[in-house]
Amino acid sequence: MTLEEIHGQQPMPAGNDWMQGASTALHELLVSAQRRGCLTAGVYESAKLMNVDPDNVAFCVLAADQEDEGDIALQIHFTLIQAFCCENDIDIVRVNDVAKLAAIVGPSEDSGEPRDLHCILITNPNEEGWKDPDLQKLNLFCEERRNVNDWVPAITLPE
Repeated sequence: MTLEEIHGQQPMPAGNDWMQGASTALHELLVSAQRRGCLTAGVYESAKLMNVDPDNVAFCVLAADQEDEGDIALQIHFTLIQAFCCENDIDIVRVNDVAKLAAIVGPSEDSGEPRDLHCILITNPNEEGWKDPDLQKLNLFCEERRNVNDWVPAITLPE
């Protein structure tokens, strides 16, 4: 019995197609979560939310550009967030283009100012029974990547 049979889903596309599918699913999930008010952006805001209500966190996105790789404080935060997500069974992915993420998520709704997008959490909405198919695709993608010891897979966002 395959994982797809267990979950009742179509078999995963091979190689690059599956990565592209995960990329599109992440884009759609971010748009949907933003619209529903289920998106928390910022390293500190995310850490506070995870500390207060970890059971409400459904998915985590860590984003860093090339120049962020040398930021030791940010890398320490990433390590702590990754450990917390693993401990609490929260799926997590990395994105290497904060500008693309900003184009999807946009500025803060409150002030219109650019916001910290190095960490984004997708939380469960207040609506009972909300099952986002893109979240399910990403959960399956993360599960498959963990099976090959890729605990925090990187996703390239679509243009």
